[in-house]
Amino acid sequence: MARSVWKGPFVEESLIKKAEKQKNDANKKPIKTWSRKSTIIPDFIGLSFLIYNGKKFIPLTISEDMVGHKFGEFAPTRQFFGHTPADKKAKEGDNKDKK
Repeated sequence: MARSVWKGPFVEESLIKKAEKQKNDANKKPIKTWSRKSTIIPDFIGLSFLIYNGKKFIPLTISEDMVGHKFGEFAPTRQFFGHTPADKKAKEGDNKDKK
């Protein structure tokens, strides 16, 4: 369910401060954040972030299309490695029996 319009988007206060500081600073070092629930606002366009997915930091450069989405949407926490070889062999055996 979406957040109420009258409340506005949720953005971690420390994240806003870091973004303002980086805009004024010549050093363009990415901003590390653990706040996956924060909403991307127009002030973040062009800035680089490192979003923590629970294991490592995922690099992200904000573009106009990302405004309104959450940081967590761009740093997946789960990775699908495919089905196990045993499952593949079992399916091959089933196909032979059907012929």
